[in-house]
Amino acid sequence: MFFRWDWLRPVLTAPIVPTLGPVHPHTLTVDLFEDTLRAAAADRAFLHYDKDRRWSREKDETVLRGDVVHQPDHTLIPTLTRHGRGTVKVFAYGHRDSVVDEAAELAAKLAVMHDALSARVVRPLGPETEFPRGTRIQLQDFTAGPCPDPGGPVRPVTDWPVAVQETFAPFASAMAADGLAFLHRQMQAGRCGPVLAAAVDGRIVGAIGPMEVRHDAIGCPQLMPQYFAVLPEARGQGLGRVLWRAAMHWGQSHGAAYQLLQTEVGGPSDRLCQSEGLVSLGFSHSTQVWARRDRA
Repeated sequence: MFFRWDWLRPVLTAPIVPTLGPVHPHTLTVDLFEDTLRAAAADRAFLHYDKDRRWSREKDETVLRGDVVHQPDHTLIPTLTRHGRGTVKVFAYGHRDSVVDEAAELAAKLAVMHDALSARVVRPLGPETEFPRGTRIQLQDFTAGPCPDPGGPVRPVTDWPVAVQETFAPFASAMAADGLAFLHRQMQAGRCGPVLAAAVDGRIVGAIGPMEVRHDAIGCPQLMPQYFAVLPEARGQGLGRVLWRAAMHWGQSHGAAYQLLQTEVGGPSDRLCQSEGLVSLGFSHSTQVWARRDRA
């Protein structure tokens, strides 16, 4: 065992694991962190419960296991993302503010060593944090109560008439910044589960998906994260809430026990989830601390 749980557990202010992202608190054990080191040794291997397995055959982000700092009052876990021109991230676990400075120094050093484009520090913060920034980690617990079908103009894309289905492509293109163009490519290749879409006047104006349930590290069924977007001109009509509730109904109906979401603090999805009663598990604040200048 590399990690000491009596050192690590007190500084886990939010359930965030490097390379895996947010996890349910019931899976948060020392084994989860040990697994990330074993995956790093296997070189770009996925853990069997890694949600990113849906999109790739190789893992883009891996722990730099030889550079982990593990001490009684703080732990720094650096990772390297190979996507694009490379990013080093250092996950800073610790209660004292100086842990961020130490993490920033380590991130910059490792970015130079690995010829990465940039370096970032990721600071998990507890749910009690005042004036949080970054992303909020939220929990939808399907065992807490029913998620009824909201009705409305929402159904799987493939259940709409062909003429309506054909409007998904321009919708996805318009919402490319929200990941819908990528999702559309996955749909066309048959590599994802169903996508729920809202249509008005014969045109798709909102979507959420893919809808997929997979098991977490301890075998509990989890509704996977989705892409979620509504055209700007269609907002303010309650379609986002109807899509959201339809997705939660789908998840509960297909046996999911929970879903974890990451929402930008103060953003539309964040406000929606908070109004729907989701439980806040904490926050993740990421800061760029170094960026390489292009060589002449």
